[in-house]
Amino acid sequence: MKKIILSIVLIISVIIGCKTKNNSADTKSLNLTFEAKSNSKVTGTATFVEKKGKVTFVAKISGLQPGVHAIHIHEKSDCSAADGSSAGGHWNPTFKKHGKWGDAEHHKGDIGNFTADEKGNGTITLTTDEWCIGCGDASKDILGKGIIVHQGADDFVTQPTGNAGGRVACTAIIK
Repeated sequence: MKKIILSIVLIISVIIGCKTKNNSADTKSLNLTFEAKSNSKVTGTATFVEKKGKVTFVAKISGLQPGVHAIHIHEKSDCSAADGSSAGGHWNPTFKKHGKWGDAEHHKGDIGNFTADEKGNGTITLTTDEWCIGCGDASKDILGKGIIVHQGADDFVTQPTGNAGGRVACTAIIK
C-alpha cells in the first residue's frame, strides 16, 4: 500500500512539475540596449516580455534633451548607419496610415511619445496583443525589427513619420 501511495505522489509531482515548466515556457522575453545615433549621447534599455498572448514593452532612456520624444518600431534590425537610417521606415505590416496607438489608423510600430525629465531621463511602457516575439506571423512578429528614439515628439498626423525629427538612438530587436 505504501508503494502505491508513493507511486501516486511521484506521478502527481511529475505532472505538477511539468505543468510549471510549461507555464514558464509560455513567457518569452528580450532585453535590448540602445546605441547613440546622430552624434547624441542617448543610451538606454528596452525589454519585451510576452505572456498569455500579450507583449509588454518598457524602454528606459537617458541622455535626452528634456521634453517630449517619439519612439517607434522600424522595419529593420539594422542600426549600422550613423544617423539610424539603416533601420528603415516605421514597421507597418498592415499598411495603415501613421497615427496614434489605439486609433483605427496607426502603424504597428507607432509606439508613441514619452517625456524626458530635466535630467534627460524618460520611460515608456506599452502592453498589447498586436505584437508577438518570434511567432512567425508577419503582421505581429517584432523579431528582426529595430527601435528608434527620435529627437522630437510625434505629431500623430504627418505621413508617414509623425514629423518626430532625427534618430538619436537605435536598437535591433533580435535574440
